[in-house]
Amino acid sequence: MTTSLEVRDLAYAYPDGTQALFGVDLTVARGERVALLGPNGAGKTTLVMHLNGILTAGHGSVTVAGTPVRKDTLKEIRQRVGLVFQDPDDQLFMPTVRDDVAFGPANAGLRGEELEHRVKDALDRVGMLEAADRPPHHLSFGQRRRVAVATVLAMEPEILVLDEPSSNLDPAARRELAEILRSLDVTVLMVTHDLPYALELCERSLILSDGVIAADGPTRTLLADADLLAAHRLELPYGFAIPVERG
Repeated sequence: MTTSLEVRDLAYAYPDGTQALFGVDLTVARGERVALLGPNGAGKTTLVMHLNGILTAGHGSVTVAGTPVRKDTLKEIRQRVGLVFQDPDDQLFMPTVRDDVAFGPANAGLRGEELEHRVKDALDRVGMLEAADRPPHHLSFGQRRRVAVATVLAMEPEILVLDEPSSNLDPAARRELAEILRSLDVTVLMVTHDLPYALELCERSLILSDGVIAADGPTRTLLADADLLAAHRLELPYGFAIPVERG
């Protein structure tokens, strides 16, 4: 299988001396949807910030689609790794939805029909094409999150990284976003505390705890292990049971 993401022996300490990562190893194949789970303070955000060069490795390496993340490759890496923030208002700042989605590709040099096609395709993939000329702040929270996903898809990334994608969504918006994410033909890394959403969307999960990968395996298997979840301060919602596989 072709590898989208390879992290090797990644360690990082912040300038104040706080050690956030202690030697993380992981590989994600192209097209996989993987959930990154873990308690607050586990190092999830620090790890994600290494994927597109916001932070650079104190030790170890990060490689995206064969390209190492270094200062001299940042422009290419940031086109290949798209981050969707937890709050879409951190991502949407232009007068219209169309302008927001066009911003990245236009900055990368696209113009004319090619740019318009890229924008329309990205909005169509998230079901927001009809909102192209609306101001983002006139949209519902769930619609703004879908537009935020479109701004990243317009860059045609290798990897889509989503930070708590289900947070603050009502049940219908949550379901709509899940359907969109299942339809995408990109590698997805989903950082989430929402364990049922991880189970719904990602066959594989990683548990990051105290700066290391504590578990890596099928999501269903990890979430069925009550002792593992308790050891890493993860909890399923009260009354939620892992569905039994039949066959």
